[in-house]
Amino acid sequence: MAVTDLFAGEIATELMKMLMTISRKSCLCRSSAEELISSIEELHPIITEIKYSGVEVSAHRQFQLDRFSEFLRDGLELSHKVLASPRWNVYKNLQLARKMEKLEKTVSRFLKGLVPVHVLADVHHMRFETAERFDRLEGSAQRLEQKLGAMMIGGGGWAEEAVKRMEEEERWRESSLVSFGVALDLGKKKAKEIVVERDDLGVVGICGMGGSGKTTLARELCKDDQVRSYFNERILFLTVSQSPNVEQLRARIWGYIMGNENLGANYLIPQFKLQYEWRIGARTLVVLDDVWSLSVLERLIFPGCKILVVSRFKFPTVIKATYEVELLTEDEAMALFCHSAFGQKSIPPPANESLVKQVVNECKGLPLALKVIGASLRDQSEMFWASAKNRLSRGEPVSEPHENKLLERMAISVGFLSEKVRECFFDLGSFPEDRKIPLDILISIWVQMHDIDEEEAFAILVELSEKNLLSLVKDERAGDVYSSCLFSVTQHDVLRDLALHSSNRERINERRRLLMPRRETELPKEWERNSDQPFNARIVSIHTGEMREIDWFRMDFPKAEVLILNFSSKEYFLPPFIDNMPKLRALIVINHSTTSAALENFSVFTNLANLRSLWLEKVTIPQFSESPVPLKKLRKMSIVLCKVNSCLGQSDTDLPQLFPCLSELTIDHCDDLVELPSSICGMHPLRTLSVTNCHRLSKLPADLGKLENLLILRLYACPTLKTLPHGISELGRLKYLDISQCVNVACLPERIGKLKSLEKIDMSECAQIRNLPKSAASLQSLRRVVCDEDVSWLWRDVEKAIPDLHIQIVEKSYNLDWLDE
Repeated sequence: MAVTDLFAGEIATELMKMLMTISRKSCLCRSSAEELISSIEELHPIITEIKYSGVEVSAHRQFQLDRFSEFLRDGLELSHKVLASPRWNVYKNLQLARKMEKLEKTVSRFLKGLVPVHVLADVHHMRFETAERFDRLEGSAQRLEQKLGAMMIGGGGWAEEAVKRMEEEERWRESSLVSFGVALDLGKKKAKEIVVERDDLGVVGICGMGGSGKTTLARELCKDDQVRSYFNERILFLTVSQSPNVEQLRARIWGYIMGNENLGANYLIPQFKLQYEWRIGARTLVVLDDVWSLSVLERLIFPGCKILVVSRFKFPTVIKATYEVELLTEDEAMALFCHSAFGQKSIPPPANESLVKQVVNECKGLPLALKVIGASLRDQSEMFWASAKNRLSRGEPVSEPHENKLLERMAISVGFLSEKVRECFFDLGSFPEDRKIPLDILISIWVQMHDIDEEEAFAILVELSEKNLLSLVKDERAGDVYSSCLFSVTQHDVLRDLALHSSNRERINERRRLLMPRRETELPKEWERNSDQPFNARIVSIHTGEMREIDWFRMDFPKAEVLILNFSSKEYFLPPFIDNMPKLRALIVINHSTTSAALENFSVFTNLANLRSLWLEKVTIPQFSESPVPLKKLRKMSIVLCKVNSCLGQSDTDLPQLFPCLSELTIDHCDDLVELPSSICGMHPLRTLSVTNCHRLSKLPADLGKLENLLILRLYACPTLKTLPHGISELGRLKYLDISQCVNVACLPERIGKLKSLEKIDMSECAQIRNLPKSAASLQSLRRVVCDEDVSWLWRDVEKAIPDLHIQIVEKSYNLDWLDE
C-alpha cells in the first residue's frame, strides 16, 4: 500500500473546512477548533507532498502513518457531529467541546513529537547515520543493567558502575569534544572549505590512516550547522567497506536524490536522468565512508551532488581536493589518554607523570590507540604500566608500515585481557565489517564456545565495552528490555583487523577460527588447496553472494562448533559440509540483500544433532517437514525478517516433536505470520516466547496456557491482534507480559488474577483497553505496570490492593526512527 492510499490529504482539507465553520458557529468549540485548524494548516502541505511522492512503505511504517490518519478521520467525524448539533442542546455541545479539546491535544501532541514537522516532508533525506555515535549508549546502559537483573545476576554493583562509566564517556564526548580538541575544530574548518566553499569541486575527500579519526571528523562535519544549512539538511551518510553491495548502494544514493529510498538493488537507473533531469535540484551531500576501491568509488559518483569520500587512500584521479587528517598534538593526546585511563583531562597526582607521558608518546597521536590503551591501563599498578610501555616500545620496528604499527599498539591492550575475555574479543572478527552484530548472536556464540553462562557473557561484554574494544548501539527494531533484538555491537575496523590478524597467525588447518575477512564471490582458494586435510577451526565464518550446490567443495570440520553464513542473494544453497560438522552447536544464517532468500538443501538440518542455537534472518523458511529428524538439543531459535508461512502456517506442523527442548523462541518482523500454530502449546520446555512486530498476526492459540514453564510472553507491536486467549490466565509461572503497541487489543483476560507469579505488565499504547477484570486485584506478585496516561486510572484501585505496585506512565513518543531501514 502506498502512502497515497493511507495518508489522504483530502481528509485534512475537508477537516479544515469543517473546523472553520465550527469556529464561527460554536462558542464552546471555537478555541479548540481554531487550534486544530492551525495544526492542520501546518500539516496539510506536508501530507500533500508525501501523497504525490509515490513511495511504497513497509508494514511497520504503514502502521505508524495509519495511526495519525485515524486521528484526522476522528476529527472529521467529530466535526460533522458538532455542525449537526443544535445550539439549544447545551449539554451535548458541552460534551462535544470536551471531545474537541481532547482531539486538539492529541493532534498537538503528535505534531510536537514530529518537530520539526518539515523533516517528514524530507522523509527520504534525513537518516544519515550521524546519530548512531551519540545514540550508542544513551539509555541502552540502563537497559543492559535491567537485562542483567532480569537474568537474575543479582546485586549488579559492578554492572551499575560500568553503566555509569559508559554514560559519562558519551556525555563527555558530546559536551566538550576533548577527544580531538583543537585538531577536530581545525579539521572541521579545513574540511568545510572544500565541502562548502568550493562549488567547483564535485568530489572531495578526507583521508588518513586507520584509527586517525576520519569517520569521526566526517560525522562531526555532517552535524555542523553551517554544513546542514548549506545542504538544506539533505545529507546522506553511507558506509561502503571492503566488500560492498555496489548496486544496493547505487540504488540508495539515486533513491535519496530522487526522493524514493525504497528502490531495490535491481532498479535500473535511467542514464538520461543522470545527465540532465535533476542537476538543478536542491544541494545534496553524499558521504561515502570507508572506501577501499577506486572501481567501486567510480560507480558511486553521481553528477549534480557533492560527494565526500572518507578513506585511507587519496584516489587522486577522482578526488580533486583532499583533507588529510592530522594526528593529535601532545596536549590533545594527553587529554584524550587521561580521560580513558583516569576519567579526567590531566594526570592525577598519584600517577607516575613520567611513565604516563612515555606511554602517551608511544601512541604517536593516534586517537584510537590512545583511547584503547588508556582504557586497558585504567586502575592498573605502576609495574603494569611499565610493562605496557616496554611492550609498546618493542612493538615498533622502524621499517614497519603505519597500519601494522597501529595493530601492534592495539595488541598490547588485548594482551592484558584474561584468556577467556581475549578469546571473546577475537570472536568479533567472525562478523562482516561495518555491520551491527545482534547482541543475542554474540552472547549465544560466547556461551557455546567458551563454556560460560549468559551472566558471565554479559560481564565480558561490559568489560570489553569499558576498554573501548567494542561499542553498544541501540537497535530500534525492539522496544523493551526483554527483547531478543535489543542491542547490537559495533567495532572499529582497526580493532576488527586486530582480531583477524590475531586469529590468522597459525597454519590454515590449525586455526581456531576460519574466517573470510570480506565478501567474495566464492570460497577462498587457500581453503580449497588445503581441503584434503581436516580443519580444526571451532568457528567458521563465510561471507559470499549467491551459492549454488556446485560452488561448494568438500571440507571436514570435526571440531567446528559455530557456523556463520553471511550472504546477499535471492537463493542460497546451504553448504553440504554441514554434514561434516558433528559438533556444531550454533548456526547463524543472515541474508543482507533487500529481499528474502530461498534456502535450499534444508535437509542438512537432519544431521545437526548437537545444535543448541539457531538464528535465521531474511530467508524463506521451508516446511519443517523437510527435516523430520528432531533437533533434540536446540534451546534457542530466532526467526527474524523471515517468510514463515510455509513452516508455521501449516496445521500439521508438530513443533514439540521437532524441537523437544526449545526454551526460547523469537519471531520478529515476520510479515506473513497470520496465526501461531496450535502445536506450539505442546512445547512445554518453552520459557520465553517473543512474537514482535508481526503486523498481520491476528490470532493466538486458545490453549496457550499449556505452556506451563513460560516466564516471558512478548507480543509487542502486533496491531492486528484483537484478543488474548483466556488460556493465558493458566500460565502459572509467567513473570512478564508485554502487549505494548497491540493497538486493537480490547481487554485483558477475565481471569488474569490467576497469574500469581506475574511481576510486570507492559500495555503501553493499548488505547482500546478501557476496563480491567475484577480479578486484577489478585495479582499479588505484580510490581510494575507500564501504560499510557489515558488508561492509568484503571489501575488505581488495583494499586490500593497491591501496596508495592508501581504504575509507570509512558509519554507518547512519535519519532521518525522507523523511517530508517
